Amino acid sequence: MNQTPVIFSGIKATGKMHIGNYLGAVKNWVTLQNSGDYQTIYSIVDLHSLTIDIGKEELLANTGDMTIDLLATGIDPKKSILFIQSQVKEHAELAWVFNCILPVSELEKMTQFKDKAKRHKDNVNMGLFDYPALMAADILLYHATAVPIGDDQDQHVELTRKVARKFNNRWGEYFQEPQTILTKIPRLMALNDPAKKMSKDLGPKSYIALSDTPDEIRDKIAKAVTDTGGGKNAVGGKNLIDLFEAFVDDDNIAAKFKGDYKNGQLQYSTFKPMLANVIISALKPIQEKRKELAKNSDYVASVLKEGAEKARTMAEKTMREVREKIGLL
Repeated sequence: MNQTPVIFSGIKATGKMHIGNYLGAVKNWVTLQNSGDYQTIYSIVDLHSLTIDIGKEELLANTGDMTIDLLATGIDPKKSILFIQSQVKEHAELAWVFNCILPVSELEKMTQFKDKAKRHKDNVNMGLFDYPALMAADILLYHATAVPIGDDQDQHVELTRKVARKFNNRWGEYFQEPQTILTKIPRLMALNDPAKKMSKDLGPKSYIALSDTPDEIRDKIAKAVTDTGGGKNAVGGKNLIDLFEAFVDDDNIAAKFKGDYKNGQLQYSTFKPMLANVIISALKPIQEKRKELAKNSDYVASVLKEGAEKARTMAEKTMREVREKIGLL
């Protein structure tokens, strides 16, 4: 087994990265990478993207955009393995093994399947239902000891631990049960529907993409749903306050707006423009890096090629050992 703790995490290629992805996951990925305490492995999980109705050109474009976003936000190929999931076929192979030991009843409990099935009623496919088995394969293929996630993904990692136990009980001790590293950033909600998590599924008005222009950011913040503060059902304003706290460096200003909101005295005509400017300022260096990377497609391609080669070496070793343990030639 690995002596250095291994971290694995993935992100779907279903569109450009938005601030919910960045604050809820990727910013933490960079921190963990730069800590030097882990071997960090990050993947653009394009096989998972196939669970929605997405065309070839859109998927290819999204995969390219997501690669650039990850590099622009600080994922360093000298410190982390970065690769595209479908370029390592062992992900799908190990997922099939897990399919054969995972009870259907366990998959039926997954709340994300239930939520997504409601949103995509015309495309409730087997991949959507079986998503957690592939996610478990993504993690265990590299013997990851920890998975950085938002709290909405905790159920999937718990299922991964169950998969590891079932495999070990049936074929002998092999997989270590991974733990979770929860992000400290609160879950960001959709700007246009703050009762729901920020998501590309809810349309471009629901989120701010890392590539959005200053004018687009100002427009989205100006139109974001709000409330007067106070009450347990007040979620729109709280979401904007959470955003402000996540991006601003001055705790005193954040505390003032938070106090005004709690007392029902927040002036959105003042607060919203300031929030937009804070986000624009924070995203500026990322956007400048994105522009540089977009002009250097050869470098981006070489990063993915090298990352896939490194990931493949690890994955092939795991699958050789898995095949031997379960009796596949």
